[in-house]
This record gives sequence, C-alpha cells and structure tokens, in this order.
Amino acid sequence: MSAADSANTPSAKKLDISVVGELNLDLVLYGLPATLEPEREHLASGLQLTLGSSAAIFAHNIAVLGNRVAFHSAVGEDNFAALCLQRLTESGLDASNVKSFPGKQTGLTVILPTGARRFILTYPGVMAEMRFEDLNLDAVFSARHLHLPSYFLQAALRPKVGELFRLAKQAGLSTSLDTNDDPSGEWASDLLDVLKHVDIVLPNEGEACRIARIDDPLAAIDKLATLVPLVVMKRGEKGVLARQGSLQFEAASQKVQPVDTIGAGDSFDAGFLHEFLRGSSMETCLQFANKTGALSTTRPGGTEAFRDAAHRQSFLAS
Repeated sequence: MSAADSANTPSAKKLDISVVGELNLDLVLYGLPATLEPEREHLASGLQLTLGSSAAIFAHNIAVLGNRVAFHSAVGEDNFAALCLQRLTESGLDASNVKSFPGKQTGLTVILPTGARRFILTYPGVMAEMRFEDLNLDAVFSARHLHLPSYFLQAALRPKVGELFRLAKQAGLSTSLDTNDDPSGEWASDLLDVLKHVDIVLPNEGEACRIARIDDPLAAIDKLATLVPLVVMKRGEKGVLARQGSLQFEAASQKVQPVDTIGAGDSFDAGFLHEFLRGSSMETCLQFANKTGALSTTRPGGTEAFRDAAHRQSFLAS
C-alpha cells in the first residue's frame, strides 16, 4: 500500500463525513388556517424556533447517530448565529470551520404549514456569500466522505462545486449530493457537470424529474443512473427506490403519524449515509434511512426528534 493509499484508509481519516452547506434557523408557525388571505391577521396556535437548513439538519442528525462530523458553513455576526452554533455543537459535531462574516446577517427560514401545504420563505443571509475560497480544504478532505445539500442555494460556492467534488474524489473521499429545490425554477444544466464527480445523488421524485428533465420519475431515475453510480430516490408514502448500475432496490416507507415533515428528507439522507459508511447492504441502508426519515416527523422541526435521546433510541430500536 502506498503512503497516499494509507492516508486515505478509514482508520487514518480523522472524520467520517464533511458537510458543506448553508446554516440558518427555522421559524415555524403551526395551527394556521388552511387558506391565508392577504391583509388579514392570521393567528398561529404554536411556534418553534429551531435549527434549520438542509445542510445543518443533516449534519446535526448524522452526528447524533454516532458519526464523526465536521460542518463547513457560514454565519453572520448576530444572535441567530450563536443559537445555530450552540445547537450544532450540542450534537457533538465539529463546527470550528463555520466561518463568521463580520457585519453580515445569518439566514432565516419562515415556514407556514397550512393544511397539506407549506409556504417556505427564506432570507439567505450569508449562506449565499460563502465561496470556495472560504473553505478550509485540508479540513474538508480529512474525512472519508463529502456531502453537500441544497446545491442551488450556494450562490457564491456553486460555480466551483464541481471543482470541490473533483478534488474530494482526488483526495480519496466518496461523495454525495442532495440538490433540494431550486428557488429559481430553472434547474440549470451546470449541475450535470457536478454529477460527474458524485457517487450518490439523493433526490425526491420531483427533483429527479427536474434534474433529468423528464416527467416520469421511473424514467428519470433510469437517466440519472447513467450519470451517477448510485441514485436513491425518495418517494414519500411509496417508500424509496434506488438504482446502482443495473441493480434496483426498493424499501417500503416507515408507517408513522407525522407531527411535522420539515427535515424528513435530510434525516433520510443522514440514516442512509450512516449505514453506507459502515459498509451495510443496500437493503439495510434504505430501511434505516426510511426509519430516520420517519423519526424526524415525530417532533416539530427537523432536529428535535433526534435531540430527544430517549425518544430517538426507542424509535430506532422498535
């Protein structure tokens, strides 16, 4: 074994996973009317201010599952930043590479669940300003795996995400990506160049169709499987479908009465990669991912069910 190979073995790596992405709080108002009317004052019956953003929810939850995690992100100089960092460090992850931007504001997402729908309003703050040059690449590549959620929210980083993934692969890391939604609705083709350096892509059905520019989810996963070695497509109540080359895997969804679906997809990703990094079978990865996604929905917010250790352990053991 060469010196380079030895440096990239799991035992030699300091961390299991590096997460690069956005960081903000979620402000969720519960109990709103099914229809919101302009110029009317609507009263909520509940409020939750909690750790938000796909990247932070994922990083927090996969750390709580027992992985060595480093989070690479940006915050402003404000009270929101302090609360974000407190919640992250409580999970046990390394937040030392979260960059503070003096005089800037940390982002905030306001979520308004109304009946079966959600209105999601985001002020990006510094999440749109973190650049490739702001990353400590030595720290990023000290892990076995790199995960990046919310590709389209990384406005300043996005032009060099492909370079980040290329260098990660060169450094011996495996890589994964969850695009989440594109607020512009464009789903620009620059993503396809990034996918050349991605080992695992984790879209839901709608995202898979938009990335592939195909209306049928099954045809979309067929196309994505020609671009990425492993495609894991979340299908809500229909469970999950994965394609690895010519091999196809399915797993039924975990039955649960949801309290809140915020962060369920990110929690699914955390469960999947938790098992994937341990070399588990694809069936085990998918089943555990469904379970962690379901766990997330049993408490308000994307991380609260994971923060409750007794509840988390009981649910995952059931």
